[in-house]
Formats: sequence, C-alpha cells, structure tokens
Amino acid sequence: MGDLYALDFDGVLCDSCGESSLSAVKAAKIRWPNLFKDVESTLEDWIVQQMFIVRPVVETGYENVLLVRLLLEMRVPSIRKSSVIAEGLTVDGILENWSKLKPVIIKEWGEERDLLIDLFGKVRDEWMEKDLATWIGANRFYPGVPDALKFASSKLYIVTTKQSRFADALLRELAGVTIPPERIFGLGTGPKVEVLKQLQKKPEHKGLTLHFVEDRLATLKNVIKEPELDGWNLYLGDWGYNTLKERNEAATISRIQLIQLPDFSKKLK
Repeated sequence: MGDLYALDFDGVLCDSCGESSLSAVKAAKIRWPNLFKDVESTLEDWIVQQMFIVRPVVETGYENVLLVRLLLEMRVPSIRKSSVIAEGLTVDGILENWSKLKPVIIKEWGEERDLLIDLFGKVRDEWMEKDLATWIGANRFYPGVPDALKFASSKLYIVTTKQSRFADALLRELAGVTIPPERIFGLGTGPKVEVLKQLQKKPEHKGLTLHFVEDRLATLKNVIKEPELDGWNLYLGDWGYNTLKERNEAATISRIQLIQLPDFSKKLK
C-alpha cells in the first residue's frame, strides 16, 4: 500500500546547530544585556563551540538561550546567579543532567518559557529580514537529504519542535523542497506523540506502513510508552544530535532501529 514517514527536522534533515547557537547568543544579549556587555568575541566563540557539544539536550529551541547563559556563568564566576554551577558544573554535566538543571535555572533566573520562545523566534525573524542569505547559510541539510525529499515515493510529514515558519523557509530556500504547510507540524501543534496519533487516524493513511525518524532517544521512548502507537516503526538517526551513550542504549531497545544517513536517504526514495 505504501509508506508514511514522519520526520523530525533538526538533527534528522537539517544541521541547524550553527544558526540556533548564533541566534541564541543574540537573544541572550537582548535578554540579559548586563551579563553580556563585557563579553569578548573570543568568549562568544567558545560558547558557540560548546553549544555544538551540548546540543543533544535541546528539545525545544528556546533552551539554546538558557544554555548560552549557563555556559557564560560557568566561565565567568563574578556573574554567577545559578546554584547549579557551585557544584562544579561541566559540559559533560550538562549532557548528563539537563532535565534536572533546566527547571532550577529557570526558577533562579525568574524566566518564563513562553517569553523565551517569543524572543528566540523574534531574533530569528529579524535576522531573516535583515540578511536572509546569512541566516540560511548558517544551516545545512545533511548530505543526500534534499534529493531524498524531492524524489521520495513515500508520504512525508515533518514533526518538529521548531517553529513551522523556519522549517518551511529552510526547506524552500536551502533544500529547494516544498512541503505543503498542512504536512508540517511545528512548535505549538502539540507533543509529537499526539501528532503521530492524529496522523495514523487519518482515513487516507489507512493501510500505509508508518515510520517515525527522530534523533532524540527520549522522544522515541515517549512513543514506546503509548500502546496506541505500537504500529509505528521507530528509527534513531545516528548522524543527529545524540550521544554515543544514547545510541548504545537505543541498540538495546527492540522497538528502535539505529539508522545511518545513507540508509535513511534510500528509504525515502
């Protein structure tokens, strides 16, 4: 009957870490101008480099802004406002404990998730308006992915925590691919498990083999917890934002198939 692929965006189709890290630094400077006013470009560059390492912990884009500030506080003791850093926090510590650290720093810094989401989105919008070419250029699609999307014989949906307008712009401008807006489920369309439930209930999808490709192990584990989603084939992309520890764990879970980039592109085609 055919195949339906629900695809995560960042870390599966697109390596957006350069853009999201630079946007997060811009947003952090707006949100906390006093903390960043004396930050030199070499320290900014160090923060951006570390963001590539801690990127696997990010579920939703605004978390990049929190990570930028946390990394700054790690390097500059005089501005520290976070009790979590007193414990000798390291980059590895962030990778291990982000789910515990995040609520603590949000509370200690007096931040609100929705305000940070809005700020992060506005910074990206302004960058796109002022200099679309540079914004686009800070992203890259993984090798072979644009062609795989263009020539896919399967039914494709994008299921992402990225705001839909950014995913759509990158698909069109960078990959040369148009995916109808009703097939892009972005931030605000509900948890991914709920989107997968919606997709499998559509009458036109009856009889299709269902596939979900993700780079976050935690997201795939959430799918496994839902008996209603037992019909989905689950894949963890080993080229995305995950760690060796997570890939090793995924290899022990029978529902999850570890997939490599060339095989992923072949599957879509």
